[in-house]
Amino acid sequence: MYLGYETQLKPNADGSRRESRREWIERMLAATLILPATAIIPAFANSTFGTARRTKWSMPGLFPGRVVSVQDPRAIVEGRYQREPISTMMRRGMTGLTGAPDWVAAWRSFFEPGEVVGIKLNPSSIPWVISAPEVVQEIIAGLEAAGIRRKDIVIYDRYKDMFLKAGFDKWAPEGVRSSWATDYVDNIQQKIEGYDPDHWMDMQLTLPGFGFDNERARRSYAAAFITREVDKLLNLCLLKHHQSAGITFALKNLSHGLVNNVNRSHSSPMLNACGAFIPASVSIPVIRNKTVLHIGDAVQALYHGGPVMKKEATKFIWEPKRMYFSTDPVALDKIGWEELDRKRVAMGMKPLAEAPRDEFSGFVRMQPEHVDIAGALGLGIADRAKIDLRELGPLP
Repeated sequence: MYLGYETQLKPNADGSRRESRREWIERMLAATLILPATAIIPAFANSTFGTARRTKWSMPGLFPGRVVSVQDPRAIVEGRYQREPISTMMRRGMTGLTGAPDWVAAWRSFFEPGEVVGIKLNPSSIPWVISAPEVVQEIIAGLEAAGIRRKDIVIYDRYKDMFLKAGFDKWAPEGVRSSWATDYVDNIQQKIEGYDPDHWMDMQLTLPGFGFDNERARRSYAAAFITREVDKLLNLCLLKHHQSAGITFALKNLSHGLVNNVNRSHSSPMLNACGAFIPASVSIPVIRNKTVLHIGDAVQALYHGGPVMKKEATKFIWEPKRMYFSTDPVALDKIGWEELDRKRVAMGMKPLAEAPRDEFSGFVRMQPEHVDIAGALGLGIADRAKIDLRELGPLP
C-alpha cells in the first residue's frame, strides 16, 4: 500500500531528523483527507512500462522547490503566439532551471535516446486558452535535440473528441504520435477501456447513486497511455482559474487528465472534493514517478470563469506573457496561484480561497488548498518561504 506522503524534516542537535510542529500538522491534515485513498502499484505489471519505478527524475524531481519564470512582452501579439520569442523564452527557461551550459544540454538532463516521451496537452478551454503549437513544437525540438526520435514522442489528452476539436493533430510535426484514453466525454466516466486495471487510486467518494461496494465507482484508474505507452511524461499546463479546484495548472492537468472517474470529485456545487482528489490522483506511483518536467504556459491565462468557458468569460483572459519551468508541480502551482490572486485582486475580485459563487463560477467554495495538501504528501514544496523563484526578464 502506498500512502503517498513524505515528510520534510528538521535536524536535531545530533544530526538526526525531526518534524517541526507545522510540518506535523500539515502531515496530519493530509492523512485525514487522503488516508482513505490508496494508490496501488503492482509487484508485477503486464507491460515493460508498468513497473513505475521511482527514479531521480520522479516528483518533485531534480530541483525541488525551484521555479523559473521567463517573461517577454513580445511573446504574444493581437492574441497570437510569436514563434521566435517563445523559442527564446523556452530555451532560457530550460537553461535557467537546470544550470546547463546550453539549451540542448538542459533537455538532455531529463531525456535520453531510446526513451518514449509523452507530452500532456490541455484542450479544456477550447477554443481560447489551450495548448499552443508554438510551445509544443519547441518542446518537440528540445526532445529531438536530446536524441528522442519523433516516433518516440507522443502527444496526449484524455478524450479523443476534445483532442481533435482542439486541432492538436493538425499541427503536430510529421512522425509524432497522438494518443488519448477514450473517445469521448461521458458523465459517469467509469469505463475501464483505455485505462489500466493494475494502477488505481481508491477513495471513499462516489457519484451520487453509486454504492461504495462498487469498485469502479470508488476508484480512478490511470490511463494506459501513462502506464504502458511512455517511459517519461512532460506536463504542459496552462494557468487558469477552475471553478471547483480554484486553480488548474500543473497538478490538476495531471489528476484530471490521466485518470478516469473524475466527475465524482466535483459532481455538484456542494459536492466538491477536488482538495483531496487531486493530490490523491497525482500520488498514484506511475503518475508521480514518470512525470519528470512541468512547463507552465502563462503567455495568456484565465483568471476567472474557467476552465470550460462561456463565450462571455473571454473577458477574463489576460496576457502575463510568461513561461514557467519546474520539476516540482506543487511549487509551480503555488507560484501560479499567487499570479492568479494578484490579477484577481487588481481587477477588484476576491482571492481564490475567499471568492464567492457567481455566474461564472458555480461551486459554493473553490478548493485551491489541494496545492498545500499535495505538498504535505511529498509531491513538492508548498511552503512559499522554501520556494526558489527565479525570474528572468526579456533579453535586450
